[in-house]
Amino acid sequence: MRKPQRKFTKEFKGEAVKLVQSRQKPLAQIARDLDISDSALHHWCKQFSEHREQAFPGSGHQTPQEEEIRQLKRENDLLRQERDILKKALGIFSRPQL
Repeated sequence: MRKPQRKFTKEFKGEAVKLVQSRQKPLAQIARDLDISDSALHHWCKQFSEHREQAFPGSGHQTPQEEEIRQLKRENDLLRQERDILKKALGIFSRPQL
C-alpha cells in the first residue's frame, strides 16, 4: 500500500536547502534527519539553484511565465470557439433560401 503524499511548506524546503548548502553534513544524512527522501531534497536544491526567490511557489501558485502561458492558452481557446461559431454561421447564412 502506498504512503499518502506529504506536503511541505516553502519555509521547510528553504531551510532544508540551507542545511545542504552549509555543507556541515552530507545530503543523504540531512535527508534522513528530516525524514525525507534523498531525491526530494536533491530536487529541492536544484529548484532553488534555478529559481531562487521564485522556488517553491506552492500549490496553485505559478511563476510569471507559467501564469502568462496559462492565460494565453485560455485566450487561444476562446478565439478558436469564436472562429468555429462564425464558420457555422457562415455556412447557415450562405445556403440558398427556398
